[in-house]
Amino acid sequence: MDLSQAQSGLPLGFAKNSIADDSISLQIDTSFRCSSNPVRPVPLQFFEEKDDGAPRLENGKHKDHNNEDEEIRILGRSMCVKRQRDPKPVSNPCKLLCSEPSFDQRRAAVRSWGNQPLEEADPELNEIMNKEKQRQFLGIELIASENFVCRAAMEALGSHLTNKYSEGMPGARYYTGNHFIDQIETLCHERALTAFNLDSEKWGVNVQPYSCTSANFAVYTGLLLPGDRIMGLDPPSGGHMSHGWYMPGGKKVSAASIFFESFPYKLNPQTGYIDYDKLEEKALDYRPKILICGGSSYPREWDYARFRQIADRCGAVLMCDMAQISGLVAAKECSRPFDYCDIVTSTTHKSLRGPRGGIIFYRRGAKSRKQGMCLGNSGDCSGQYDFEEKINFAVFPSLQGGPHNNHIAALAITLKQVATPEYKAYMQQVKKNAQALASALLRRKCKLVTGGTDNHLLLWDLTTLGLTGKCYEKVCEMCHITLNKTAIFGENGAISPGGVRIGTPAMTSRGCSDSDFETMADFLYRAAQITSAVQRDHGKLQKEFLKGLQNNKDIIDLRNRVEAFAAQFAMPGFDD
Repeated sequence: MDLSQAQSGLPLGFAKNSIADDSISLQIDTSFRCSSNPVRPVPLQFFEEKDDGAPRLENGKHKDHNNEDEEIRILGRSMCVKRQRDPKPVSNPCKLLCSEPSFDQRRAAVRSWGNQPLEEADPELNEIMNKEKQRQFLGIELIASENFVCRAAMEALGSHLTNKYSEGMPGARYYTGNHFIDQIETLCHERALTAFNLDSEKWGVNVQPYSCTSANFAVYTGLLLPGDRIMGLDPPSGGHMSHGWYMPGGKKVSAASIFFESFPYKLNPQTGYIDYDKLEEKALDYRPKILICGGSSYPREWDYARFRQIADRCGAVLMCDMAQISGLVAAKECSRPFDYCDIVTSTTHKSLRGPRGGIIFYRRGAKSRKQGMCLGNSGDCSGQYDFEEKINFAVFPSLQGGPHNNHIAALAITLKQVATPEYKAYMQQVKKNAQALASALLRRKCKLVTGGTDNHLLLWDLTTLGLTGKCYEKVCEMCHITLNKTAIFGENGAISPGGVRIGTPAMTSRGCSDSDFETMADFLYRAAQITSAVQRDHGKLQKEFLKGLQNNKDIIDLRNRVEAFAAQFAMPGFDD
């Protein structure tokens, strides 16, 4: 670009030429100036001139034509536009001086973070955990769905097995390195079938579910299509939310009701027992694909034979959720769902006294009976059960990732114990203790749903005392007695439940007998008296009621009695 003929009279020369260097320099070309003493061209550079080996201009020409830098001429002066190259980074001198850590140093580094005991690695968390341990030891645990595992199960849960990823089933894993994991899970399968006296030709089992709710949803996912119908016991009647539940306002509470259509059956309001006649009438009208027996807060036996008849009449798969009573079933201390049901699910940590998780049993092989009708997506008419592949696929990969191998190992330990005479004696004592507690409360004029219990739990109706389960539960907690509020059938729902559920497995695991539960009945009744007194003085509103519990002398006195009582008994897994 040449502007030397500009009208201003100033001889402008603007020319560009390729130059070698990318630094920036200015050169004044005096040939365009009218002077008798021309000035020798002096190069002006924006940066300090460096000899970097780049080619330079000679007589306006490039020595290296491969470079594409440019020269611009202004007023006849040569301006070389050059970019300063960043100096080549120099290696960190510290790195040059430091040598690679020795093998012993690397081993020590791993041990420094990997082998610290909990009290050193995280003192804050360790302190909280010790407080929880003390709470368990000094308290009376009466929540029906809680129990205490043995030390061996705790060791398995806290073991190196948590390190391994093992998506899939034994012999068909996504990852390699699962040879021993396969052995553990296969052993757990064998022990599960043995514990419940099942023939491996007729029953299969999946031990990977993370909970019974997960197990139940895996069954629905494997056998049903979205929108298909299920039918279970109404939660306010003692059923579980994973069997489907809508709030009184219509809100869908559980995923079972969100993805499938659910319709409940209920108790007889006069007796508190399941009304099988109405159940059959509803099932024949509703035609569920899966009919569910089993519940969360039902203190009586289940008539599985009647359920089988109803399921066959409406063409449903019969599924039992035995989460609450699985220990009693294994010990043959109650009726067995396996004699009538197609699928049986359970938790593994309640009366079974194992780690927290779920389990699914399903029929396999030739059908032993004719179903009422063929189910298009959950069965066929070939005379062979087809649950195994569908349920296993629903557990993984449909709903879960890798199984918790530490849990499966702990469950295998538990199931080995379940098959022993000692465990059967334990479950017999659980029932005796529940009946002793029920009798003791009835003698104190307390009202129990159905008037007693056939299993490990009982339901105390507090409405006759003018109490709510929520207020009574809080008083018990402050006295170091843990139980849980529950709905009593006939209420609108579980928002303000009028009763509490009480179970005996946990304290029986600590060695408590009939006479000990007589003492506990006294504690429970005393807590009811305290609750009534606080409600009388402060009202039932939660905020005011809680104020009345602060520094309450009666609560402090009962707490001291409870702690002195509980401290007498051994705690599984705690004693050295």
